[in-house]
Amino acid sequence: MKVRLDEHNQGSTKWTKNNGPFRLLYYETYFCKQDAQHREKFLKSGVGNRIVKLIVQEFS
Repeated sequence: MKVRLDEHNQGSTKWTKNNGPFRLLYYETYFCKQDAQHREKFLKSGVGNRIVKLIVQEFS
């Protein structure tokens, strides 16, 4: 996870270059990739986006 965060902060893609620096506020772990992908899809939905905003408020 640290490597991925470092990549984001180095601006290795156009989006991360223009939107950093980043810090890790929260993470979840999953036993299988399919569960993680399902959760990611949910968090990018309308209801999930509101949950993300609450998490950011809580931990920042």
